[in-house]
Amino acid sequence: MSAQDEKTSDAKNHGGENASGNGKRKRILLTIAGVFVLAGLAWFLLWLFVLSQREVTDDAYVKGNQVTVSSQIPGTVVAVMADDTDLVHAGQTLVKLDRTDTDVNLAKARSALAETVRRVRQAFANAAKADAAVDARKVELSLARADLKRREPLLKQQAVSPEEMSHLRDRVRTAQSALEVAQRNATAAHAAIDGTDIEHNPAVMQARAAFRSAWLAVHRTAIVAPVDGYVAQRSVQVGQQVQPGAPLMQVIPLNNLWVEANFKEVQLAHIRIGQPVKIEPDIYDGLVFHGKVVGLGAGTGSAFALLPPQNASGNWIKVVQRVPVRISIDPKDLRKHPLRIGLSADVNVDTHNRDGRVLAQKPVTQAVSKTGVYDRDLAEAEREADAIIQANLGRK
Repeated sequence: MSAQDEKTSDAKNHGGENASGNGKRKRILLTIAGVFVLAGLAWFLLWLFVLSQREVTDDAYVKGNQVTVSSQIPGTVVAVMADDTDLVHAGQTLVKLDRTDTDVNLAKARSALAETVRRVRQAFANAAKADAAVDARKVELSLARADLKRREPLLKQQAVSPEEMSHLRDRVRTAQSALEVAQRNATAAHAAIDGTDIEHNPAVMQARAAFRSAWLAVHRTAIVAPVDGYVAQRSVQVGQQVQPGAPLMQVIPLNNLWVEANFKEVQLAHIRIGQPVKIEPDIYDGLVFHGKVVGLGAGTGSAFALLPPQNASGNWIKVVQRVPVRISIDPKDLRKHPLRIGLSADVNVDTHNRDGRVLAQKPVTQAVSKTGVYDRDLAEAEREADAIIQANLGRK
């Protein structure tokens, strides 16, 4: 074989190798392109059926009721019975105030109520006595008139003297005047008691109210927890002079929490009341809580700010606003994994079902939060007032 033939053969072999290499590269490129196309399609389907039906935000925080504990009366603190992080139950004493003045006032009110009952009781007796006097005067007048009537025919027969008849007429007039005086006295005696009994007499009711107020003041020297929860923000100290309404500490009921998620206004179009929500608090890495959309705020956060923005100026810049969305938390999740108010969370709202309402359609008919610890005090005060009244009625 000549050198020329060898060169021709090598060129053919080299060309075949180039063609084979090009085909391999094309297949690789086509494979890569196919992968990208499939990935893009998968992403499109994921967005279409999943991501487009969800709204997420990390601007979400755990909220709860912060029940402020304060005194109902002025006084001096003599004992603090609970501190921050302590668990307390509704009705448990948290702070004690000095009782010296309130005990004295209660003793005065107790004596005043007893004295008033006895005084009103005497008024009823006086009214009965006045009624008896009226009856007696009526009898006297009736007898005087009858005597005069019997003697009048005898005057024509000159069986009685004119002087005696004059005395009889004077007797009738005197009896009539005495009856009128007795009736006026009876009217005055009945003015303070008519339409009532001793227990419901206005004077007794007023003294009873004063006693009840003094009794409540004594028992309000023990400041109690309105609800079950954990103590926070304790500021009260022994020896401190407290005034009604001044905050002493807070009680946080951690069994009743919710999440407030601040969504951008462009995210609210498909959020509805009742939609399921996944909540991932930062405190529990990756743990998912479950909840539901309870309601959407009536305004943006900036609308309720202490200093609302002034957008009428010439250098106005549009800022995307956020609206708070309230989300309930499943109580079972809360019991297993307690949360604290103020914790951050990631929120994922499933907006697939859009049949719910954007705004609540029915007014609230039940108390959102309530306590009954103060009702007990009033009931006990009424029982003690009843006992004082019964003890002074004079009944056996």
